[in-house]
Amino acid sequence: TQNTWESPQSNMAFHTSAPNEAMVVSGMFHFRPKLVTGGRVWVWPWIQKIQRISLNLLTVNVNSPRIYTKLGVPVSVTATAQVKIEGSKSNMLHTACQQLLGKTENEILQVATETLEGHQRSIMGTMTVEEIYQDRQKFSVAVFEVASRDLVNMGITVVSYTIRDVSDDQGYLNALGMKRTAEVQRDALIGEVEARKDAGIREARANQDRMKAKFVNDADIAKSQRDYEVNKATYDIEVQTKRAEADLAYDLQAAKTKQRIRNEQMGIKVVEREKSIEVMEQEISRKERELEATVKRPAQAEKYRLQTLAEANKTKLILEAAAEAEAIKAKGEAEAFAIRAKAQADAQAMEKKATAWHEYKDAAVLDMYLKVLPKIAAEVSAPLCKAEKVTMIAGADGEIGAARLTSEVINIIAKLPAAVQQLTGVDITKSLTSTA
Repeated sequence: TQNTWESPQSNMAFHTSAPNEAMVVSGMFHFRPKLVTGGRVWVWPWIQKIQRISLNLLTVNVNSPRIYTKLGVPVSVTATAQVKIEGSKSNMLHTACQQLLGKTENEILQVATETLEGHQRSIMGTMTVEEIYQDRQKFSVAVFEVASRDLVNMGITVVSYTIRDVSDDQGYLNALGMKRTAEVQRDALIGEVEARKDAGIREARANQDRMKAKFVNDADIAKSQRDYEVNKATYDIEVQTKRAEADLAYDLQAAKTKQRIRNEQMGIKVVEREKSIEVMEQEISRKERELEATVKRPAQAEKYRLQTLAEANKTKLILEAAAEAEAIKAKGEAEAFAIRAKAQADAQAMEKKATAWHEYKDAAVLDMYLKVLPKIAAEVSAPLCKAEKVTMIAGADGEIGAARLTSEVINIIAKLPAAVQQLTGVDITKSLTSTA
């Protein structure tokens, strides 16, 4: 908006500006241009000049298609920036006037766009696709800081910078998304399994607490039952005693006698009650130790049984080995004794034979020879006895028939003394002749 008031007597005039623009007055009386923002100024005609520069906020669309990143993957980035000429700082406003005064908003917008696009492409080349896509804040800050330094030198301030879109035509970002989707699904499955596991653990603990409370309750009930029975037994004794005293009061002597009997009976009942109480206490203790008895004690008993069996088998093997050794020793001693006794008997028999031979000398030898001679004849004729058929061939003057067999046996026996003399050196024929 531009308002001008001119004096009717001269060409002098006042100029005013809106809040979104700055007036620049240059010319005489000013060593450097005078800047007026949202105010008014007096301008001398012909010797001073007034110009205006817009302070409006400008929207810049920053497009960087197919820019190769640090690892050589091409991506496209679309961003939006808000820029304006800084009117609140005089130094920056003077700078903007020096460089941009006289340009339209579209021309200023073109300068800012080219500057931002250049820095955006530069930052993309130093980062990977993952860094740009996953950490957009880091990318935005880097572009904002670098671009702001250059635009400040032009008097332009970057109010905001925001990434609108990151895309590519190679499917790289889709692959990253698929990978992340798979990781999320995997983590979800793992979380579900862990949740089920925790639920199972909590359920098991709840069951354990419930069983523990049940066992404690059962023990309290049993204890209360025991106390009740004890008190009841005590009260029964007192009631029965008083009743007996009241019923038998008319006869003192009989009462004394019956009282002693009653006391003995009550003592028996008290003992029975005490035994019953002990049994109940033992039953309570048994229930309390039931879990331990059904697991630990059987295991210990089985261990003791196995150890006992192992010791018994070991002892059995040792005793069997010892018995076998004793049997072998006894058998050996018996065999040795039998051999020794036989040897002694044989020695005595030989000694007696030697004595007899010494006494009888040749007669004894003759007796032995006569005893052995039939055995020799039997051994010589034994092969003939086994023959089924014998064919005899005799010469013209030889014998035939059974006489021939007999003469053959006698001839064999007659050759025996010569064979004995040749083998042993003993002349049997001479010994028999001297004896005769």
